Amino acid sequence: MSDEDSRAASADLRSGFVTFVGRPNVGKSTLMNALVGEKIAITSDKPQTTRRAIRGILNRPAGQLVVVDTPGLHKPRTLLGQRLNDLVEQVLGDVDVIGFCVPATEKVGPGDRRIAESLDGYARAKKVAIVTKTDSATREQITDRLMEVDSLREDWSAVIPISSLTRDQLDVLTDELLSLMPAGPALYPEGIVTDESEDDRIAEIIREAALEGVRDELPHSIAVVVQDVEPREDSDLTDVYADIVVERDSQKAIIIGRKGARLKDVGARARAGIEPLLGTRVYLSLHVRVAKEWQRDPKQLGRLGF
Repeated sequence: MSDEDSRAASADLRSGFVTFVGRPNVGKSTLMNALVGEKIAITSDKPQTTRRAIRGILNRPAGQLVVVDTPGLHKPRTLLGQRLNDLVEQVLGDVDVIGFCVPATEKVGPGDRRIAESLDGYARAKKVAIVTKTDSATREQITDRLMEVDSLREDWSAVIPISSLTRDQLDVLTDELLSLMPAGPALYPEGIVTDESEDDRIAEIIREAALEGVRDELPHSIAVVVQDVEPREDSDLTDVYADIVVERDSQKAIIIGRKGARLKDVGARARAGIEPLLGTRVYLSLHVRVAKEWQRDPKQLGRLGF
């Protein structure tokens, strides 16, 4: 291809950033993973699972979408909660398109209306309404949700029902999002699906395993720090050492479980996720430690990367 042809081809490309907003648990992380085609963001039925701006990269012949997964907007009760909300606001101010998500299975409520109204503060971004989880809803529910969501704002570029689980309408959503992006070449090299570091992805896999089955008050108190990832010499094993951080001794006891049974289970689930990522067998050493009230302590938050 000549330089002139190359320039003409890149002139037709569209690339940019999209983020999905909505109440906690509307399926934002699941949607990102489905679009990218690989598990980048962890998912859980616990609110506020996502804690960082995680980027997933989707390449298409027409261009590149960089999907930024963020925490759900909520009323903060701790310094961590406030910092997560601040992070969401920062991302919303930088992206090209905002996808507002509402699950098909739940009526639009005050929280949805509040978030939809808050999008007035991000005038430069185009807005798309997305009705998620259509695989779990009746046709009547989907129709009702589409009408409710459509009435929330007058400036939707599109209103699209999708299912991340069955992939229904995902291509329609992808095409629409790409059409709304500014013209320009890809922002990341082809073949990269995320800019997350290996350590960060390992930490998130461990946190996802630790979140499963814990009591409602505990998820917010769990953080994970990867201390070391070291391939063994003359072996196909990789040693991974990580700390699971909680706020109280009682929480430490819950994570460890009776005779260490729960921690062993967490390790087995996490290892099953880490091995495909590293491409080797993994020896995973987990240590549970207490950092008292870390969610409210600026110094502890800094040490934990928030």
